[in-house]
Amino acid sequence: MKQAIRSAYVSVLRGARQVLGSIGFLGWLERREGRGARWFRSLFAIYDIDDLVRLDTPWWTFNAIDTVDQYLAEKPGARVFEWGSGASTVWLAKRAGEVISIEHDGDWADVVAPRIAGFGHVTLTRVDAQAKGRISSGKFGFEGQFFDDYVAAIRDVPGQFDLIVIDGRAREACLDEALARLAPGGRILFDDFKRARYRAAVSGRGLSVQTLDGLAACLPLPDSTALVSYPA
Repeated sequence: MKQAIRSAYVSVLRGARQVLGSIGFLGWLERREGRGARWFRSLFAIYDIDDLVRLDTPWWTFNAIDTVDQYLAEKPGARVFEWGSGASTVWLAKRAGEVISIEHDGDWADVVAPRIAGFGHVTLTRVDAQAKGRISSGKFGFEGQFFDDYVAAIRDVPGQFDLIVIDGRAREACLDEALARLAPGGRILFDDFKRARYRAAVSGRGLSVQTLDGLAACLPLPDSTALVSYPA
């Protein structure tokens, strides 16, 4: 039922995008300044990577987008590691010195790859789920799949990272790996932080957590993205 509602919602917005685009309303929105206009325009880009890339918008909260944008602007040449590729990979590529993205979905990796082909400092690696293992995903529909290799992929890359994005599968386990590879003063972006299991994974560790709630790209309701770091 939830999937059917989601599909219907996306179909309605795609239809509305065609109509509103034809009369120039979407172009007018794009020329407007302010977060409200950016958010409203992003609703029509839901599940459309090319539209999000054109809008230069990752699928996070706008508070997180603006905060990370400023953070990377102050760290020229920043190294970024990302679990979960997409429009964010292209957005990060425009702002960081190196981006390494890990993707479990082969079909989606094939979609993302051409969009980053022009960025020589970006690496996209597909790491499939396994039939056996220790690390599972709490997301519905991934029962019987294990992500041990996916989570451990960061071990194959030497050095530390200024920003680590956790926006894929088995995020709680990814956090453990991320904390071990964070550069001094670095940040971990933990998306969809409103989910109780993600908040539980972060709590009790003595970490600094900056919760960036509010309007989110593509979503009609407020969401939550967090920046996690070691206390200064």
